[in-house]
Amino acid sequence: MRHPLRNETVLITGAGSGIGRLMALGAARRGARIIIWDLDAGAGELVRDEVRATGAAAEAFAVDVSDRHAVWAAAEATGPVDVVVNNAGVVTGKRLMDAPDEAIERTFRINVLALYWVTKAFLGGMIERQHGTVVTVSSAAGLVGVAKQTDYSASKFAAFGFAESLRVEMAKGNTGVNSLTVCPYYIDTGMFEGVATKFPLLLPILKQDYVANRVLDSIEAGKKQLIMPRAVHALSPARLLPVPLFDKLANFLGVNNTMDHFVGRGEKVTKH
Repeated sequence: MRHPLRNETVLITGAGSGIGRLMALGAARRGARIIIWDLDAGAGELVRDEVRATGAAAEAFAVDVSDRHAVWAAAEATGPVDVVVNNAGVVTGKRLMDAPDEAIERTFRINVLALYWVTKAFLGGMIERQHGTVVTVSSAAGLVGVAKQTDYSASKFAAFGFAESLRVEMAKGNTGVNSLTVCPYYIDTGMFEGVATKFPLLLPILKQDYVANRVLDSIEAGKKQLIMPRAVHALSPARLLPVPLFDKLANFLGVNNTMDHFVGRGEKVTKH
């Protein structure tokens, strides 16, 4: 089931910066109309203007995706869409005992509950039209637990489960709606500048434009799952290994490194 983006309406949460912005610009170059949702109204409007400068249509809305009432109001103003990209997310990089309760709640509101609110706001229309794609950005941390990112990793496991369950539900109902799960390895968002690790980091840190383009390619190809790079696929079946062996594999791939192993990096929050 291919899904060309030309003349499609694509909504991207957290599109005011980073990979969300790059996906918005990339989808516009492929002929899509772009809807930008971001908590930061100014950032969203800047990206909207960038998209319009390419000749594509774009709108921007200031939306707190963790607030279901705000999502429903924004969805009514936005109108029907063909593709929803659940890109908004946060990571604080704190140990469980160091993470404030409010920060943990915020992680789950944005990284998990927002998936439900945003998807439900547009899914009915997609099913009625028998056409649409829901993209959920999980993480390699959604395939293996990561120390000092307990809330983040747990939220990304939940995001992976959400997308996979939605895929099965949509397929069983013959809805014409595709669910794409995206699990990237470390991305060059600035969090890992000057990276120096205690364990060898054997896989490359992914470039933002590469990730954005791969996601758009996967939407158009009708793919169900995108894990980057391919070597990270080994983590899923490896879960069946005895724990000591699995931990050695995860260490070998650099996935089990804690934020302590990334020298000079502090708290990182991604806008949503």
